[in-house]
Amino acid sequence: MRQIVLLCAAMALATGATAQAWPGNRPIKVIVPFAAGGNADLTARLIAKQLAEGLKTPVVVENRSGANGTLGLEAVRQAAPDGYTLLVSPSSPLVVNPVLYKKVPYDSLKDFEPISQILTYQYVLVVPSASPVRSLSDLAAAAQAKPGELTYGSSGIGGGGHLAGELLALRLGAKLNHVPYKGTAPALADLLGGQLSFTWDTVMTAVPHVQGDKLRPLAVSGGTRAGSFPKVPTMKELGYKDYDITQFIGLLAPAKTPSHIIERLNAEVEKAVKAPEVIKALKTEGGNELVTSTPSQFKSLISSELEFYRKLVNDAQIKAE
Repeated sequence: MRQIVLLCAAMALATGATAQAWPGNRPIKVIVPFAAGGNADLTARLIAKQLAEGLKTPVVVENRSGANGTLGLEAVRQAAPDGYTLLVSPSSPLVVNPVLYKKVPYDSLKDFEPISQILTYQYVLVVPSASPVRSLSDLAAAAQAKPGELTYGSSGIGGGGHLAGELLALRLGAKLNHVPYKGTAPALADLLGGQLSFTWDTVMTAVPHVQGDKLRPLAVSGGTRAGSFPKVPTMKELGYKDYDITQFIGLLAPAKTPSHIIERLNAEVEKAVKAPEVIKALKTEGGNELVTSTPSQFKSLISSELEFYRKLVNDAQIKAE
């Protein structure tokens, strides 16, 4: 009996030592499932710097782009659940890919431990400044009068701009012609050149073009007005009560990562988003709102967004290429 007691005590001490040892001096890797330079990458690098300071250990960012984020998420899914591999991901790989593609190699709810949201962002419906369309009602009338003739561009099938456009078509009860591009930049270039009727662009990207009087904003996709466009109404304000497309970026870990690591990281993210340089770089760029959450709240959000996009994909009969 004495030997069993001693063994249990030794195991408890070892567990406690392991808990206290993390993160130690070993670097933590944060995987971003998209190329450098995007919103998720910028967010990850800013948060990584704050985590490194808070945890007093190196935190490095690694970009694993490909297959609309799938490769990066799969790398995290396969990583050891020891707190040394994390994921900073936008919404799409977590809540769109699983309902858009017939098969993805991960389960968003079972294969990852949500840690915290970091920010949310929405889209703005914009038309060229030379367009005769000056309001959403004008756009709706044009879509009804000429079914399928109004064109809009996006970063590709399943991208936020595409899904916002499909939801708009459903709510207007009109056919809109989607033109997928390989990224938002070429779509925006064609919109500015007059080759497209409109697009749903991120608020951040649209700001300089609206300020330069090249684009006219008609509505924003989220539940509240964007700080950068305080005079631009939401779709809900314009009468479309169930229209709300808001994207998130959040921090996650592989499934079965110990709870004490998740809790510590959650606390560090809470501190990180209050850092002046993070606020300046993310919030004041336009369109981003810094939003943290508990792990359970974040998991509930992922679950509800999966159902939202599953219904949208089915209702709009969206087919992945």
